Amino acid sequence: MIRTLEPIGIATLLALSLAAQPAPSSAPSKTWTLPRTPDGQPDLQGFWSNVSITPLERPAEYGGREFLTDRELAENEKKAEQPRSVESLGGTIAHYDFLQFGLDLTQAKRALNRRTSLIIDPLDGRIPPLLAEAKKRAAERSEERKKHGLYDGPETRTLSERCIFMAEGPPMLPEAYNSNLQIQQGPGYVAILQEEIHDVRIIPLDGRPHAGPNIRQYMGDSRGRWEGDTLVVDTTNFTDKTNFEGSSENLHVIERFRLLDPDTILYEFTVDDPHTWARPWTAQLPVTRIPGPIYEFACHEGNYGLANTLRGAREQERAAEEAARKATK
Repeated sequence: MIRTLEPIGIATLLALSLAAQPAPSSAPSKTWTLPRTPDGQPDLQGFWSNVSITPLERPAEYGGREFLTDRELAENEKKAEQPRSVESLGGTIAHYDFLQFGLDLTQAKRALNRRTSLIIDPLDGRIPPLLAEAKKRAAERSEERKKHGLYDGPETRTLSERCIFMAEGPPMLPEAYNSNLQIQQGPGYVAILQEEIHDVRIIPLDGRPHAGPNIRQYMGDSRGRWEGDTLVVDTTNFTDKTNFEGSSENLHVIERFRLLDPDTILYEFTVDDPHTWARPWTAQLPVTRIPGPIYEFACHEGNYGLANTLRGAREQERAAEEAARKATK
């Protein structure tokens, strides 16, 4: 059974909001009124960014500290504003210049966060240990790819390289770039569009049960409900290819969305997989409003990166064959 946090009270919400902001001056206005849709639900609609410079897991340098000091926060923000090299964004070999196409995260709007890690439970800010069966599963996955040749064809490359699926969720962690989303609401539904890979999650709120266990999807099967002013989304029925931090098809995700002020959603998720981790774990991050719009992430149109990866592998094979031929002369 997945473990969730207790419903969030007003005092706790204010404390969390201040923890995610640099100074009291940016705290929610006392005169602010929670906007609502025509059917009376909190209005989460609009364009948002979940860009964050806070790491998922707590770096060892912070020990057991959950929050940054004012000085550390300022230093981290200053570092984040420095342009990064193409290599640091896309690896030692990049098929295009991230900065050339406006994907520089130093210019992205983000909510400030005093936390030393996105993970808030366990208190050490780390992902719980993998179970023995999860380690075995990971090793088998790796061996299977090697057996069929890592670069023999598109089928052996990652889902993200093939423009099929990335980490857009659930759960929704910050992407390397295009880390934006749009939320729309209508009677009985909430829709969330993630810019990168452009998938839309259409979440029914009418209390219907999850799909049968034989129906599996990359993004799982989501069902939503309102708990007070918090949108709670429960997702099951993942495939064994989703592989979130080593997860299996038994991954279970519970997300919570709570509007803290006109420009901030507090987003929290708890993940559980009794076949992967020793215990459930929870992460939290502030999501900030942006002007929009967001754009179609046309990954499949001219996916030169995948084609060039396979072409490069063929060139390496030819070079190795030529070297072997010369060595036998």
